[in-house]
Amino acid sequence: MEIAWNSHGLEVAYMVLGWVAFVLWSCSFYPQFLLNFSRKSVVGLNFNYLLMNNTKHTLYLIYNASLYFSPLVQFQYHQKYGFHQMIPVAANDVAFSTHSVLISAAILFQVAIYERGNQTFSRTTIGFVTLVWITVAVCFFIALPSQSWLWLISIFNTMQVIMTTIKYIPQVRIPFFYKSLCCKIQAVMNCMRRRTDGFSIGMVFFDFSGGLSNYAQMVIQSIDQNSWVNFSGNIGKVLLSLVSMFFDIVFMSQHFLLYHSKMAASTPSSKLNNTVTEPLIMSPDQPEVANVPVVERV
Repeated sequence: MEIAWNSHGLEVAYMVLGWVAFVLWSCSFYPQFLLNFSRKSVVGLNFNYLLMNNTKHTLYLIYNASLYFSPLVQFQYHQKYGFHQMIPVAANDVAFSTHSVLISAAILFQVAIYERGNQTFSRTTIGFVTLVWITVAVCFFIALPSQSWLWLISIFNTMQVIMTTIKYIPQVRIPFFYKSLCCKIQAVMNCMRRRTDGFSIGMVFFDFSGGLSNYAQMVIQSIDQNSWVNFSGNIGKVLLSLVSMFFDIVFMSQHFLLYHSKMAASTPSSKLNNTVTEPLIMSPDQPEVANVPVVERV
């Protein structure tokens, strides 16, 4: 059952914002992929982050594709939220999650074929990802008898938001009980270093703009339908946008306000003029000198 738009202008704005978000978020994958390809090496790349990212995007793809393509899942959604409500997943959502799974898998393939030194995936990350997929399997068999597919994919959607948060938190702060897992994902944190040199702030702008466009797309749909049910119907998409924007604001505050003066005072002018800076992400299994430099001017 397809719900019609009340305003053609809002429908166009909805589609434009969605594809803008797709382009902005997708752009953030390619610098690392192209750098690996040009070097024929992944030495210094954080393998644990890659594994977490691919798992998260796979869960998000299952949610988006199921709700967008499956009549049964759409019927269950309408049963829960009302048959006059519009499905809160757009074509750009499916395209983004599909692209994310493919490009993150391609980078993992680079890990398998390119020179990587003695770096490996950490046991902590492998254990965490294994736990995620065990949870997925358990939830599947719980949903199977009653065919509660909407409930199942909603669990997946929530899990990918949690994994997104885990991905961002180590960059800001590291509580003692969280340290083991987070250090394996992103070892160098702005807050601990009290500086952001080597930090690619351009990617943060892309991420923030993508999150804002994604959230605005949800708002446009709600305004047209005169209902905010789509926010609760796709809480994962809402939280994904808000979590991304929140941490991006934190990163920008660190870069331009909190640590800007310290970075300028501690960095020699000759280094500031160099396009190759210190890496942001250090590998936990490799000494500092072996890590991949960030090739973007900060």
